[in-house]
Amino acid sequence: MLVRHLATLAATLSLAVASAAQVKAVRPPSIPHRLASPAVAAIQAIKPENIETHVRFLSHDLLEGRGTGQRGGDLAAEYIATQFALYGLKPAGDKATYMQKVPMVGITPGADTRFSFVPAKGKPVDLKPLDEYVAYDQTQQPASDIDAEIDYAGYGIEAPEYNWDDYRDVDVKGKVLLMLVNQPTDDPKLFHGKALTYYGRWTYKYEEAARKGAIGAILIHRTDMASYPWEVVRNSNSGEKSYLKLDGTPKLKAAGWIHLDVAGNLAKSAGLNLDKMMSDARSRDFKPVPLGVRLAAHMTSKVRPFESNNVIAVLPGSDARLKDEGILYTAHYDHFGIRPDMQGDNIFNGAMDNATGCGIVLELARAYSQFGQKPRRSVYFSSVTAEEQGLLGSEYLGKHPPIPAGKIQLDLNFDDVKPLGSPEEVEVSGAERISFYPVVQSLATEFRFTIRPDARPEAGHYYRSDHFSLARVGIPAFSVNEGMKFKHHDEAWGLAQDADYVKNHYHQPSDEYHPGMDYTSDAAMARFGFALGWEAANQSAQITWKKGDEFEKARLGAE
Repeated sequence: MLVRHLATLAATLSLAVASAAQVKAVRPPSIPHRLASPAVAAIQAIKPENIETHVRFLSHDLLEGRGTGQRGGDLAAEYIATQFALYGLKPAGDKATYMQKVPMVGITPGADTRFSFVPAKGKPVDLKPLDEYVAYDQTQQPASDIDAEIDYAGYGIEAPEYNWDDYRDVDVKGKVLLMLVNQPTDDPKLFHGKALTYYGRWTYKYEEAARKGAIGAILIHRTDMASYPWEVVRNSNSGEKSYLKLDGTPKLKAAGWIHLDVAGNLAKSAGLNLDKMMSDARSRDFKPVPLGVRLAAHMTSKVRPFESNNVIAVLPGSDARLKDEGILYTAHYDHFGIRPDMQGDNIFNGAMDNATGCGIVLELARAYSQFGQKPRRSVYFSSVTAEEQGLLGSEYLGKHPPIPAGKIQLDLNFDDVKPLGSPEEVEVSGAERISFYPVVQSLATEFRFTIRPDARPEAGHYYRSDHFSLARVGIPAFSVNEGMKFKHHDEAWGLAQDADYVKNHYHQPSDEYHPGMDYTSDAAMARFGFALGWEAANQSAQITWKKGDEFEKARLGAE
């Protein structure tokens, strides 16, 4: 009954969008001559209004912000599965369904949680949740107590390939580590210069601290280093946070962030200067520094086991030899749900992030399924859960793929593709790391796109979206998105749109659907993504990581 109601509502919304939105006529792009005629027909059939229809529905208040493990998130998954079924795609989830169950646990910090810094001399400093700190107990226990020394661990990185070790000659077992987000960026030969690597991501720092035996890790937030303001940290860590069910991997009793002002006061209480501490951390000679301050914390948590779902469908390939291999299109459907403690509009609708990516994948699924000749390899379409919780759904998908990871030729991911008009650039950051890149370059030229280098390499976008989870298990993977230059606008306009979104809408309730947005850009990315996937699905050669890439070893192990 639910599936039928969703299908009916989807059809109604489609008519409403077509009549209410003034969608601009789109001149078909220059279709590459190399593509077979069925592919050309499919590309030409991709429509911006179809993508807009999905965005409007998925970001509607009725879906309550698509929270992970919440009613709205489950409705989104059912809607996407319904669309796959309507397109005639075969289910590729568990037990001949479209759903891949992802065992998870929701953690909500209790009101009686206490988080205090206790200096060697002076009074304890009690921190205010959300305003001054955020923290979660990753051990999935209802209560944990911490009374441990705090060591400043710089960037918290151990990277032998760069001759860098912030843990050198120090045992941090049982301690709480204070760390900087991001990575040293002075030397262009070190950590790829300003281009953030996984070593700079907060997820890595928590993982490494736990591997070293620490019981807690606290990241210092600074807007330029994190690439987003404190409000994003607060909103992303409010209420329930989801984790994959424990699998024996070490976890922290306290994984958190503190505001920059709090970090400055903490340094002063230890007789140190925060600016100097940050400067010292940029040296290879850095060693952890005991602060003489303890963390006294009583962590209470409401623990809620639940299952969420990745949605997976497949279009079987046409080649008897290659159909057991495949390509994969991905986009996450989850967002942050409803924040009960927020005044006014408290629904995190996530229109751009990431109803747009889901709309693109759904339109790609429709295009592939409805036009004659099928590609040689199978084509998988997956909308994953819990991206906003730390790429959890895609992590589970990478560990439990529908076919062995070594048989997946390529993953193309779509995340936060803003409806800004006709793009003249594409961003395919990470594509240059794989053997398929010459094809990417050739197709971009034929589509009349300039490939734009990552507009904000210091933000580490490659390590912040679901393609990264697939890359970690060896699958060649990257995201497809528009650049900053659009027809009838200069680059400065595009950069201004991006800056306004990050400041005023990213991970905020204002990321909503509005009639009149120009989904030409989303359709253009869908068409380009179709051509990329078609070529990858049909070429004889296997796509590989380039020699020496950090994911090459995983690819070789997956074969």
